[in-house]
Amino acid sequence: MRFTMTLIFMLLSAVHAAAAPVDDLLSTLASIESLSGRFSQTQFGPDDSDAVQQSDGRFRLLKGGYFSWEITSPDRQMIVATPQYLWHHDLDLETVTRRPVALSEELSPLQVLGGDTSYLRDSFTIESAGEGGYRLLPRATDPGFRALTLGFEQGQLAWMDIVDRLGQRIQLRFFELDSRAELSAADFDFQPPPGVDLFYYDE
Repeated sequence: MRFTMTLIFMLLSAVHAAAAPVDDLLSTLASIESLSGRFSQTQFGPDDSDAVQQSDGRFRLLKGGYFSWEITSPDRQMIVATPQYLWHHDLDLETVTRRPVALSEELSPLQVLGGDTSYLRDSFTIESAGEGGYRLLPRATDPGFRALTLGFEQGQLAWMDIVDRLGQRIQLRFFELDSRAELSAADFDFQPPPGVDLFYYDE
């Protein structure tokens, strides 16, 4: 009987350990209703060689599928996500594209930050990546990226690493974060400015 109880305890412990990373991540993301701040983005060359591109900007996030990502240097670009559409505004080229969220692979990392519980559980295998880190491996055959790692420090988002489908790594660092920002869906209502070239891929 003692052997049987020990075996049952070991099996239950193993199940709990396997479930812990996804539960811990979801618990951390559950506390984020809105978030704004700044970021620095570094893209590395093949085989994780030296940095080949550096950019900076600011972002805003509202749970429920709303996100804005603005690159301010060296070029100027804006990505705005709503539950319906993903907008991409290239301010230097004066172009705007719009795609339905359901057809866009580019939104996946943003959805993770939004803390969509069913999306995370159904779409990723989630592993521990050291203290405060979580590695997400897509289950889809062509999700747009190979791996995504989120890092938290003292319960607050600190960094993100993305390995794209070509094996190149993009590193993001977050700072000046505000988790008390009073944001609403109206703050993500994007309207193309006059005079830009429009490309709508849902029509």
